[in-house]
Amino acid sequence: MSVRDLADYPWDAVAPFAQRAREHADGIVDLSIGSPVDETPAVIREALAAATEAHAYPQTVGTVPLREAIVSWFERRRGVTGLTPDHVLPTIGSKELVALLPTLLGLGAGDIVVHPRAAYPTYEVGAVVVGATPVAEDDPALWPAGTKLIWLNSPGNPDGRVWNAAELRAAVARARELGAVIAGDECYAELGWEAPWDTEAIPSILDPRVTDGDATGVLSVYSLSKQSNLAGYRAAFLAGDADLVNRLLTARKHLGLMLPLPVQHAMAVALNDDVHVAQQKERYRARRETLKPALEAAGFRIDNSEAGLYLWATEGRDAWESIERLAEIGILAGPGVFYGPYFSQHVRLSLTATDERIAAAAARLRQIS
Repeated sequence: MSVRDLADYPWDAVAPFAQRAREHADGIVDLSIGSPVDETPAVIREALAAATEAHAYPQTVGTVPLREAIVSWFERRRGVTGLTPDHVLPTIGSKELVALLPTLLGLGAGDIVVHPRAAYPTYEVGAVVVGATPVAEDDPALWPAGTKLIWLNSPGNPDGRVWNAAELRAAVARARELGAVIAGDECYAELGWEAPWDTEAIPSILDPRVTDGDATGVLSVYSLSKQSNLAGYRAAFLAGDADLVNRLLTARKHLGLMLPLPVQHAMAVALNDDVHVAQQKERYRARRETLKPALEAAGFRIDNSEAGLYLWATEGRDAWESIERLAEIGILAGPGVFYGPYFSQHVRLSLTATDERIAAAAARLRQIS
């Protein structure tokens, strides 16, 4: 298989419901894709502007200040010690890394790529492009022989599930039994809502409680799109096994996968500033506290959603019926079937809308409760 064999882009199927939602007298409340709507913090925009003298090609490996900022951030915010700049690498957003990792690792036909049952579809896309076999399975005991790459997503998209340190440790142990690389997609890790994650840091797959300080075969993937409103900057990075990072660096050099130098400078500033992250989290907390009870009053059950940027909801009917019902009141959501065949009755609603639009959605939902 190849990129020519990919299915139609799934979000195209939502277009008729988006049009119906736009016809609402008070306009659409778009809770579908999850693209940030809040402003990029001034400290980051100023850093970008200060670095616009960038006439030379940037280095794929990233600047020393950026790599040092990533290492410092992992220790300060994630409790991950023992990393050096040789353990980290910037990427052009996290989606390209998720899609390209099987390619960069040299996987192909006969190899298996495991991903979550409730899954961001790019995990499967990356496997399909190289001819590998994607397998959706959350239980490490059921990960099959022949697995070469395992994706974890904690907190999960779409379901907001968090893997605790003991669960991550068991997953890493199983990956090592199989001789597989295990990668944790962790880009919502600053957004914990329910106990214990309302007060306790969400663990990284590189946490010493998980790896005993040995990152062999383990990678963490992270993005600043959500915590810093940098989706348009394509600001992300990976960290972990130094040998793996070096292999990926070599491949990315050949492919010309270089993060623009002004963005690298802005990323370093963003990673060193925790104030704006806390402020953004409070915005999302307030929106969640407005939207969640309104959905429940309208007959939806919220599953998992203990962390992350989404509410994973069901009213016990076909997802497309729920999507239509929501569109009738001007709300656009994402159908659960986009995230795997096991969720035909779930919808995903994002917290990435303005306070005013979230309040409008809550008011409309209460009217149909």
